[in-house]
Amino acid sequence: MTSETPPLENARSSKLWIVAAALLLIGLLTAAVFASRFGDDPNFVESPLIGQPMPAITLEALDGSEPVHFPDLAGNISVVNFWASYCFPCRSEHGLLAEAARQFDSVNFVGVVFQDTPDRANEFLDELGRGYPHVLDPDSRGAINFGVFGIPETYFVNEEGVVVAKIVGELQPGVLDDTLSRIILGERPGTRTLGTVLEQEDGGNASG
Repeated sequence: MTSETPPLENARSSKLWIVAAALLLIGLLTAAVFASRFGDDPNFVESPLIGQPMPAITLEALDGSEPVHFPDLAGNISVVNFWASYCFPCRSEHGLLAEAARQFDSVNFVGVVFQDTPDRANEFLDELGRGYPHVLDPDSRGAINFGVFGIPETYFVNEEGVVVAKIVGELQPGVLDDTLSRIILGERPGTRTLGTVLEQEDGGNASG
């Protein structure tokens, strides 16, 4: 004599299979997204600003000196770094940027204070050292024009004033030096994503 499975148990079993199938599908889709995003090289992604002229913006200097008109930086390679005092990756990479500014003395380095106050930015630099000029971006005009997604983000501009590279996330010694060396040789390295990025929120604040 064979026993039949009660209808309630059949329904419960079907629901479990549906949930399991849905979870499996989500997992496969997630894997596909990561594979398509990262590909063979986990560092390189596309950026619409690469190959475009540096934004023609003017920002006030944090120390009260002359404003920086970004197109005036053309003629030399420039490094534009968006940072904030509340950003731990920014703190970690600051010394590296200051050292690179000393080593690559023909390169313009500019720090852009991102969604932060002048007082906190000055406290940050008083503690860690300035190293190169820094500017304020109180209404995020600079960040919007550069297409900043979060911080830290670093843009590299060649002598012709064209954005040729962008690094998203905390800079690393080998990556920074390699990127600058390649630009000096006339290359356009593209965009790299490294480490943690504090993303910009709609309300104008950043979150981890």
